Amino acid sequence: MPERRKAGPTTRKSSVAATKPARRTTADSKPIGVDEVVHWLKKKGRRKNLEAMARYGIPATNAVGVAVGELKDYARKLGRDHALAQALWRTGLYEARMLAAFVGEAEKLNLKEMKAWVGDFDSWAICDHCCFHLFDRSPLAWKPIETFARSRQEFVKRAAFALIWALSVHDKEADDLRFIDCLPIIERAATDERDLVKKAVDMALRAVGKRNRILNAAARRLAARLVESANENAAWIGRKSLRELESPAVRARLADRA
Repeated sequence: MPERRKAGPTTRKSSVAATKPARRTTADSKPIGVDEVVHWLKKKGRRKNLEAMARYGIPATNAVGVAVGELKDYARKLGRDHALAQALWRTGLYEARMLAAFVGEAEKLNLKEMKAWVGDFDSWAICDHCCFHLFDRSPLAWKPIETFARSRQEFVKRAAFALIWALSVHDKEADDLRFIDCLPIIERAATDERDLVKKAVDMALRAVGKRNRILNAAARRLAARLVESANENAAWIGRKSLRELESPAVRARLADRA
Protein backbone atom coordinates (compact mmCIF):
# COMPACT_ATOMS: atom_id res chain seq x y z
CA MET A 1 0.00 0.00 0.00
CA PRO A 2 1.49 3.39 -0.91
CA GLU A 3 2.45 5.68 1.93
CA ARG A 4 -0.34 8.11 2.76
CA ARG A 5 0.53 11.75 2.25
CA LYS A 6 0.11 13.89 5.33
CA ALA A 7 -1.64 17.19 5.02
CA GLY A 8 0.83 20.02 5.26
CA PRO A 9 0.28 23.30 7.09
CA THR A 10 -2.03 25.72 5.40
CA THR A 11 -1.08 29.23 4.45
CA ARG A 12 -4.45 30.57 5.48
CA LYS A 13 -4.29 34.18 6.55
CA SER A 14 -6.25 34.85 9.69
CA SER A 15 -9.08 37.29 9.24
CA VAL A 16 -8.34 38.32 12.81
CA ALA A 17 -4.76 39.19 11.98
CA ALA A 18 -5.96 41.44 9.20
CA THR A 19 -8.35 43.31 11.48
CA LYS A 20 -6.95 46.64 12.48
CA PRO A 21 -7.58 47.21 16.19
CA ALA A 22 -9.96 50.00 16.96
CA ARG A 23 -8.89 52.78 19.26
CA ARG A 24 -10.34 51.94 22.67
CA THR A 25 -10.83 55.11 24.62
CA THR A 26 -13.22 56.63 27.10
CA ALA A 27 -14.25 60.26 27.34
CA ASP A 28 -10.98 61.12 29.15
CA SER A 29 -8.90 59.33 26.48
CA LYS A 30 -7.73 56.52 28.76
CA PRO A 31 -7.72 52.94 27.41
CA ILE A 32 -10.78 50.92 28.37
CA GLY A 33 -9.91 48.33 31.00
CA VAL A 34 -11.58 45.17 32.22
CA ASP A 35 -13.31 46.90 35.14
CA GLU A 36 -14.97 49.39 32.83
CA VAL A 37 -16.08 46.62 30.47
CA VAL A 38 -17.59 44.61 33.34
CA HIS A 39 -19.36 47.75 34.57
CA TRP A 40 -20.82 48.23 31.06
CA LEU A 41 -21.98 44.61 30.97
CA LYS A 42 -23.75 44.85 34.32
CA LYS A 43 -25.46 48.06 33.24
CA LYS A 44 -26.70 46.46 30.01
CA GLY A 45 -27.87 43.19 31.57
CA ARG A 46 -31.57 42.32 31.33
CA ARG A 47 -33.58 39.66 33.17
CA LYS A 48 -35.43 38.64 29.99
CA ASN A 49 -32.10 37.67 28.44
CA LEU A 50 -31.21 35.56 31.46
CA GLU A 51 -34.55 33.80 31.17
CA ALA A 52 -33.91 33.14 27.47
CA MET A 53 -30.49 31.67 28.29
CA ALA A 54 -32.05 29.28 30.78
CA ARG A 55 -34.53 28.10 28.16
CA TYR A 56 -31.64 27.14 25.89
CA GLY A 57 -29.73 25.31 28.59
CA ILE A 58 -27.12 28.03 29.16
CA PRO A 59 -26.17 28.47 32.85
CA ALA A 60 -27.22 31.92 34.03
CA THR A 61 -25.74 31.79 37.51
CA ASN A 62 -22.66 33.78 36.44
CA ALA A 63 -24.25 35.95 33.78
CA VAL A 64 -25.91 39.36 33.63
CA GLY A 65 -28.11 38.97 30.54
CA VAL A 66 -26.62 40.98 27.68
CA ALA A 67 -27.82 40.05 24.18
CA VAL A 68 -25.23 38.70 21.73
CA GLY A 69 -25.97 41.50 19.25
CA GLU A 70 -25.09 44.11 21.86
CA LEU A 71 -21.90 42.24 22.73
CA LYS A 72 -20.90 42.14 19.07
CA ASP A 73 -21.47 45.88 18.63
CA TYR A 74 -19.51 46.67 21.80
CA ALA A 75 -16.66 44.39 20.70
CA ARG A 76 -16.31 46.42 17.49
CA LYS A 77 -15.79 49.53 19.60
CA LEU A 78 -13.24 47.78 21.79
CA GLY A 79 -11.22 46.42 18.87
CA ARG A 80 -8.80 43.51 19.01
CA ASP A 81 -6.83 43.38 22.24
CA HIS A 82 -5.53 40.04 23.48
CA ALA A 83 -4.49 41.31 26.91
CA LEU A 84 -8.02 42.61 27.45
CA ALA A 85 -9.43 39.27 26.22
CA GLN A 86 -7.33 37.40 28.78
CA ALA A 87 -8.46 39.70 31.58
CA LEU A 88 -12.10 39.34 30.53
CA TRP A 89 -11.80 35.55 30.52
CA ARG A 90 -10.38 35.55 34.04
CA THR A 91 -13.49 37.31 35.38
CA GLY A 92 -15.51 34.13 34.83
CA LEU A 93 -18.51 36.22 33.77
CA TYR A 94 -20.36 34.62 30.86
CA GLU A 95 -20.74 37.79 28.78
CA ALA A 96 -17.16 38.85 29.55
CA ARG A 97 -15.97 35.52 28.15
CA MET A 98 -18.15 35.97 25.09
CA LEU A 99 -16.48 39.35 24.57
CA ALA A 100 -13.07 37.75 25.10
CA ALA A 101 -13.64 35.59 22.01
CA PHE A 102 -14.70 38.64 20.01
CA VAL A 103 -11.71 40.83 20.98
CA GLY A 104 -9.01 38.16 21.31
CA GLU A 105 -6.21 38.03 18.75
CA ALA A 106 -6.11 34.54 17.30
CA GLU A 107 -2.51 34.79 16.15
CA LYS A 108 -1.46 35.38 19.77
CA LEU A 109 -3.18 32.27 21.12
CA ASN A 110 -0.96 29.41 22.20
CA LEU A 111 -1.99 25.82 22.82
CA LYS A 112 -1.68 26.14 26.60
CA GLU A 113 -4.10 29.06 26.62
CA MET A 114 -6.55 27.34 24.26
CA LYS A 115 -6.58 24.24 26.47
CA ALA A 116 -7.08 26.36 29.58
CA TRP A 117 -10.07 28.18 28.08
CA VAL A 118 -11.61 24.95 26.80
CA GLY A 119 -11.22 23.46 30.28
CA ASP A 120 -13.36 26.34 31.58
CA PHE A 121 -16.25 25.74 29.17
CA ASP A 122 -19.50 25.12 31.04
CA SER A 123 -22.06 25.25 28.23
CA TRP A 124 -22.49 24.46 24.55
CA ALA A 125 -22.91 28.20 23.90
CA ILE A 126 -19.52 29.39 25.16
CA CYS A 127 -17.89 26.33 23.57
CA ASP A 128 -19.29 26.96 20.10
CA HIS A 129 -18.83 30.73 20.39
CA CYS A 130 -15.10 30.48 21.12
CA CYS A 131 -14.56 27.87 18.43
CA PHE A 132 -16.37 29.90 15.77
CA HIS A 133 -15.13 33.38 16.65
CA LEU A 134 -11.56 32.90 17.83
CA PHE A 135 -10.02 29.43 17.93
CA ASP A 136 -10.76 28.57 14.30
CA ARG A 137 -8.85 31.68 13.17
CA SER A 138 -5.70 30.56 14.97
CA PRO A 139 -2.80 29.02 13.00
CA LEU A 140 -2.87 26.34 15.74
CA ALA A 141 -6.56 25.52 15.35
CA TRP A 142 -6.00 22.03 13.92
CA LYS A 143 -3.49 20.88 16.53
CA PRO A 144 -5.69 20.24 19.60
CA ILE A 145 -8.62 18.58 17.81
CA GLU A 146 -7.63 14.98 18.47
CA THR A 147 -6.63 15.73 22.07
CA PHE A 148 -9.96 17.43 22.74
CA ALA A 149 -11.84 14.56 21.09
CA ARG A 150 -10.29 12.04 23.49
CA SER A 151 -11.31 14.01 26.57
CA ARG A 152 -13.92 12.65 28.96
CA GLN A 153 -15.12 16.17 29.75
CA GLU A 154 -18.31 16.95 27.89
CA PHE A 155 -17.52 20.44 26.63
CA VAL A 156 -13.85 19.75 25.96
CA LYS A 157 -14.92 16.87 23.73
CA ARG A 158 -17.61 18.98 22.08
CA ALA A 159 -14.94 21.61 21.31
CA ALA A 160 -13.16 19.16 19.00
CA PHE A 161 -16.21 18.82 16.78
CA ALA A 162 -17.20 22.47 17.03
CA LEU A 163 -13.70 23.25 15.74
CA ILE A 164 -14.00 20.82 12.82
CA TRP A 165 -17.36 22.37 12.01
CA ALA A 166 -15.99 25.93 12.25
CA LEU A 167 -12.88 25.15 10.19
CA SER A 168 -14.99 23.58 7.45
CA VAL A 169 -16.66 26.97 7.05
CA HIS A 170 -13.82 29.40 7.69
CA ASP A 171 -10.55 27.74 6.64
CA LYS A 172 -10.87 28.22 2.89
CA GLU A 173 -7.33 27.05 2.11
CA ALA A 174 -7.26 23.81 4.10
CA ASP A 175 -6.33 20.66 2.20
CA ASP A 176 -9.08 18.03 1.87
CA LEU A 177 -6.80 15.58 3.68
CA ARG A 178 -7.09 17.63 6.83
CA PHE A 179 -10.83 16.93 6.90
CA ILE A 180 -10.43 13.32 5.79
CA ASP A 181 -8.08 12.83 8.74
CA CYS A 182 -10.92 14.06 10.99
CA LEU A 183 -13.36 11.38 9.83
CA PRO A 184 -11.91 8.60 12.05
CA ILE A 185 -12.11 11.03 14.99
CA ILE A 186 -15.77 11.63 14.17
CA GLU A 187 -16.42 7.90 13.84
CA ARG A 188 -14.85 7.11 17.23
CA ALA A 189 -16.99 9.73 18.95
CA ALA A 190 -20.25 8.71 17.29
CA THR A 191 -21.11 6.34 20.13
CA ASP A 192 -20.97 9.06 22.81
CA GLU A 193 -24.35 9.07 24.58
CA ARG A 194 -24.25 12.68 25.75
CA ASP A 195 -26.66 14.76 23.73
CA LEU A 196 -24.45 17.84 23.41
CA VAL A 197 -21.51 15.75 22.20
CA LYS A 198 -23.63 13.63 19.87
CA LYS A 199 -25.14 16.71 18.18
CA ALA A 200 -21.71 18.29 17.71
CA VAL A 201 -20.37 15.09 16.12
CA ASP A 202 -23.36 15.07 13.76
CA MET A 203 -22.83 18.71 12.82
CA ALA A 204 -19.12 18.16 12.22
CA LEU A 205 -19.79 15.23 9.87
CA ARG A 206 -22.41 17.17 7.93
CA ALA A 207 -20.21 20.27 7.75
CA VAL A 208 -17.29 18.29 6.30
CA GLY A 209 -19.62 16.69 3.76
CA LYS A 210 -20.93 20.05 2.60
CA ARG A 211 -17.49 21.51 1.87
CA ASN A 212 -16.99 20.00 -1.60
CA ARG A 213 -17.88 16.91 -3.66
CA ILE A 214 -14.80 14.91 -2.67
CA LEU A 215 -15.49 15.40 1.02
CA ASN A 216 -19.19 14.84 0.47
CA ALA A 217 -18.46 11.38 -0.91
CA ALA A 218 -16.12 10.56 1.99
CA ALA A 219 -18.61 11.82 4.59
CA ARG A 220 -21.48 9.87 2.99
CA ARG A 221 -19.44 6.67 3.14
CA LEU A 222 -18.86 7.19 6.84
CA ALA A 223 -22.52 8.10 7.43
CA ALA A 224 -23.63 4.92 5.64
CA ARG A 225 -21.37 2.83 7.92
CA LEU A 226 -22.81 4.54 10.98
CA VAL A 227 -26.37 3.79 9.84
CA GLU A 228 -25.52 0.08 10.04
CA SER A 229 -24.03 0.41 13.52
CA ALA A 230 -25.57 -1.52 16.40
CA ASN A 231 -25.01 1.56 18.53
CA GLU A 232 -28.16 3.68 18.66
CA ASN A 233 -26.32 7.03 18.82
CA ALA A 234 -24.01 6.22 15.94
CA ALA A 235 -26.94 5.06 13.81
CA TRP A 236 -28.83 8.28 14.61
CA ILE A 237 -25.87 10.38 13.49
CA GLY A 238 -25.52 8.31 10.32
CA ARG A 239 -29.19 8.67 9.37
CA LYS A 240 -29.32 12.39 10.10
CA SER A 241 -26.10 13.16 8.25
CA LEU A 242 -26.86 10.96 5.27
CA ARG A 243 -30.29 12.53 4.84
CA GLU A 244 -28.78 16.00 4.44
CA LEU A 245 -25.63 15.03 2.54
CA GLU A 246 -27.67 13.18 -0.09
CA SER A 247 -30.33 15.88 -0.34
CA PRO A 248 -30.95 17.60 -3.70
CA ALA A 249 -30.19 20.98 -2.10
CA VAL A 250 -26.70 19.97 -0.96
CA ARG A 251 -25.91 18.18 -4.23
CA ALA A 252 -26.98 21.22 -6.25
CA ARG A 253 -24.89 23.54 -4.10
CA LEU A 254 -21.79 21.35 -4.46
CA ALA A 255 -22.32 21.08 -8.22
CA ASP A 256 -22.42 24.87 -8.45
CA ARG A 257 -19.18 25.17 -6.47
CA ALA A 258 -17.46 22.61 -8.68
